Amino acid sequence: MRSVSVALAAAAAIGVAAAHAAHHDALPPSEEAWASKYGGSPDLSFSGITTFARTPHARCLDEPNSLADIVILGMPFDTSVSYRPGARFGPNAIRQGSRRMAKNRGYSIPWNFNPFMTGASIMDCGDVPISPYDNTLALDQIETAYTTLLSREVATDFTKEHGGTKSLALDGKEHPKIISLGGDHTIVLPILRSLAKVYGPVAVIHFDAHLDTWNGAMYTGALTPQSQVTHGSFFWKAATEGLISNTSSIHAGIRTRLSEFEDLTHDSEVGFKLLTTEDIDELKPSGIIKAIKERVGDMPVYLSLDIDVVDPSMAPATGTPESGGWTTRELKAILRGLSTLHLVGLDIVEVSPPFDTNAELTAMAAADLVQEFLGMLLKGKGPKGKEQWAPAVKQMVLHDEREEAADKAAHDEL
Repeated sequence: MRSVSVALAAAAAIGVAAAHAAHHDALPPSEEAWASKYGGSPDLSFSGITTFARTPHARCLDEPNSLADIVILGMPFDTSVSYRPGARFGPNAIRQGSRRMAKNRGYSIPWNFNPFMTGASIMDCGDVPISPYDNTLALDQIETAYTTLLSREVATDFTKEHGGTKSLALDGKEHPKIISLGGDHTIVLPILRSLAKVYGPVAVIHFDAHLDTWNGAMYTGALTPQSQVTHGSFFWKAATEGLISNTSSIHAGIRTRLSEFEDLTHDSEVGFKLLTTEDIDELKPSGIIKAIKERVGDMPVYLSLDIDVVDPSMAPATGTPESGGWTTRELKAILRGLSTLHLVGLDIVEVSPPFDTNAELTAMAAADLVQEFLGMLLKGKGPKGKEQWAPAVKQMVLHDEREEAADKAAHDEL
């Protein structure tokens, strides 16, 4: 009986081996099965390595030959927050929120163009490896990384032809535009230090629920120079260093409460004009746009957007939420009206995914706002040209051009 069992087992093993050999013989070793049947299939919205909107990725800081017109750069830093940490995971969350964006599905109806197909080079340069242990070191790492990429040449003729900031740079060159993904708001201080090397003091458009101009030396426990630099005091520090214009900067969406050592007089001394959240009720988005543009003028402009400018019902994942904010629709309308300004850099900060919903509401809202940034930088330019712009964008741009022409004529008469 035992001999029969052994024989049957041997026969079964031979059958399995023969079947495997037959299958192997049917597929020659030289043939790549996937490439021949499915090669070239694009990733789906839920597959593949996640970069922002599936843009090309490079370790730009380690690769000097990595050039782009527009750089997406993560700043995973949150060790200067005053309430809830977690924004170090913001860059990753924003990229996750952009998974349904891509070059082949990036067309924007309001802009009437696809920013990924204008001819400009857009690259995700990953994250700056920032120390979570030493804030002095961390801010230097941010400044060094930003300066490294800002000082490189642009990648294509598109930016040279449409960038519009060459005449504003101290060296008369066109520089890449960097969109920073925060990270807590403190990242703006080293960014402004970098920008000042290229453009001198810049005007700042600051979308936020909070002023962020507080005197850091007034905080309880702020006993060292570094402890005085937080996500609520970095604009004060930037002003003391002469990095921002004290006649052209503006807040928008403010609804913070003030403590006993904070007042709006100090805020204006730092250099900001104030638009509150409630101002939109009377002014509407068009009035907010007009006030911002009148304040900024022709200065080189840095735009900084704290996600808490949006109402927490639509963007709950942030370190210091305040009720009564703007809607994402209102904010997008305002951003689209600022596309003709001389933007030299932008950021979105304070996205803190540990506090997001399981539907990733904040991450998706932040990613959508970054695509609006791309629209602002590219201004509807590209293969189709101005005649193909959406009516709303075209109306705003043509209105600005008429105003500029009238101002020039009035100046020439003088």
